[in-house]
Amino acid sequence: MTYTTHISRSIRRNRGAAAVALVAATALLAGCSSKDDDTSNPLTDEGKASGDSVVVGSNNFPESTLLADIYGEALKAKGIKVTYKPNIGSRETTYGLIKNGSISVLPEYNGALLAYLDQKAAPKSLAETTDAINAKLDSKLTLLKPASAQNKDSVTVNAATAKKYDLTEKSSIGDLKDVAKDLVIGASPEFQTRQQGLVGLKSVYGLEFKSFKALDAGGPLTLAALKKDAVQLADLFTTDSNIAKEKFVVLQDPKNLFGFENVQPLVYKGALSKEGADALDAVSAKLDTATLLDLDTQVQAGNKDPLDVAKAWLKSAGLA
Repeated sequence: MTYTTHISRSIRRNRGAAAVALVAATALLAGCSSKDDDTSNPLTDEGKASGDSVVVGSNNFPESTLLADIYGEALKAKGIKVTYKPNIGSRETTYGLIKNGSISVLPEYNGALLAYLDQKAAPKSLAETTDAINAKLDSKLTLLKPASAQNKDSVTVNAATAKKYDLTEKSSIGDLKDVAKDLVIGASPEFQTRQQGLVGLKSVYGLEFKSFKALDAGGPLTLAALKKDAVQLADLFTTDSNIAKEKFVVLQDPKNLFGFENVQPLVYKGALSKEGADALDAVSAKLDTATLLDLDTQVQAGNKDPLDVAKAWLKSAGLA
């Protein structure tokens, strides 16, 4: 069965509308897939992409949507049908959707994915991270090659807080131990229960904060709260151009709580042909951190449509 949904630019930017579209799409996709007996290798030509649309999803923050657009347009350049499901939600939602085959491809960050799958994992290299993920990953899923581009979660303080406590870019998360009780931290709701969140900040660095404010995943709510000092520190992504613009300070993570965070495609087995997998591997080969920061800046600071930014970069990189 081929099911294709066309989502307009306006809906792509509206999380509520995207969520409504997702509910309908998920029901139809789940009802017509044969995922329980699908054990085909996504790196062979036996994948379902030859007949059906490859569904590229994203989590609910701008960079994930941008990466999904890059993946989707790279696949389209190879003549593969693509359906977009942007801004779905957090990993707690999207992992279940890709596991049941409702999504075919999802941009992931290897360290964060591992922390979700195994809170006790503490890999010391990219290779160890990949091995640890594969040991816990659902058998219906596989990872393609990682990019060198990384975007980590961070504990970032606003300018006023940095000045008050003499914090600089050389300061550590651990330097907050004596003052954390006086500070409000903001992040996505899931940050409260993640190892790469409040759980790890307590167990690894011994930090207990005055309170937690549920915001979004490094998005406009978090940015606004940090600027207005509604929160004094927050989880921001390290490729966020607002960090330099607003003179925020990212604290060092010497105990590597936030681990390795290479961008890496997560794929539902059988949903992607070898040609499709090769196209995404080619993207990973050319995507480094500096490039990712530049693309993020165009979207977040330049207010460009992520789809347009994705197409332009792929063309400049010889991938479209």
